[in-house]
Amino acid sequence: MSPPLSPPAGPGLYIHVPFCVRACTYCDFAREAPPTPSRVERYLAALGLELGRLPSDFSPATIYVGGGTPTSLPPPALDRLLELLRPHASRAVEWTVEANPDTVSAATVRRLRAAGVNRVSLGAQTFDPAARHLLGRVHGPDAVAESMRRLRGEGMDNLSIDLLLAIPASPPDRLDRDLDRALELAPEHLSTYLLSVEPGTPLAGRIARGEISERSDEAAVAEYERARERLTAAGYRHYEISNFARPGRECRHNLLYWTGGEYLGVGPSAHSHWAGSRRGNFQSLDEWAAALSKDWKPAEFEESLPPARRARERLVFWLRLCDGLDRDEFRRAAGMDPFDVVGDELHALVGRGLLEIDGRVLRLAPGALAVSDTVFRELV
Repeated sequence: MSPPLSPPAGPGLYIHVPFCVRACTYCDFAREAPPTPSRVERYLAALGLELGRLPSDFSPATIYVGGGTPTSLPPPALDRLLELLRPHASRAVEWTVEANPDTVSAATVRRLRAAGVNRVSLGAQTFDPAARHLLGRVHGPDAVAESMRRLRGEGMDNLSIDLLLAIPASPPDRLDRDLDRALELAPEHLSTYLLSVEPGTPLAGRIARGEISERSDEAAVAEYERARERLTAAGYRHYEISNFARPGRECRHNLLYWTGGEYLGVGPSAHSHWAGSRRGNFQSLDEWAAALSKDWKPAEFEESLPPARRARERLVFWLRLCDGLDRDEFRRAAGMDPFDVVGDELHALVGRGLLEIDGRVLRLAPGALAVSDTVFRELV
């Protein structure tokens, strides 16, 4: 077992771009599809206002541009976005941009590299044509490989691929074929997310009408364990419940989230954890932009948690890391020991074989990774 990962240097900056070429059938994120000139203009104008409100001494160590699909922006709009972010990037050691394979042209790659972006996360989801169609994915069968070739050609050496597990109505060998293709491309990082059927999405509607069946919990766990087996055998470190990386290529920005670090989020639906409080922006682009235009806070909620509650939440997030947490490190970060926060619950979970104690280290048991929500529900 590897030693637990230490919290990375922060803070972080997250930027939400609420546009896609087309909405996927399973997605319930804050996004609009396709981007229209007037909506993009409104977004960028408001984003400039919100970025201008960041603390004068704010200098993020990590930047993450997510969505939506940031690279779905028209080229002049993408240039403006990158230019707005450039003043905040002088100290950033990791600058990630999410992209869909059909939006990674050679010109887009050059724009990203010129701005200082050094990490790209590609939403492959699946290489299977029927599964792509079911999910509403628009990229073709070779788009992921072409995108990676372009990115590598411009010197991008930190690439991530997203894959979905438990896709309904897909053949039994679909996952292994997806993993074969992904491993051939040799990304530095892989994320494997269990597909969640969200209410109100087109995919949920098809399942409700009986057109297709949701994968059983047993099938989902089997796929999760298969992905874990294949990827660790290929030399990837399983460092977080859904994430695998070559050693040293773990996503630093996301590690801030999981270890309770500080970050600021800008854009509709973006969240922040800063100076002991957390807040979430309005999900609606119009509400968010209107608040900023009136010099109001664009936050839908803001709250400061008492120390014990804050430590409990930090513990739950930190336990997402597969190698667990060092209790001394947690105590320095949270101000109290995990067993001072939820001692009875932790001892009970250890007794049931869902958590392990190894000296100063507390971690999920390997068999609990696929059912981690069961553990976390007892700790929140």
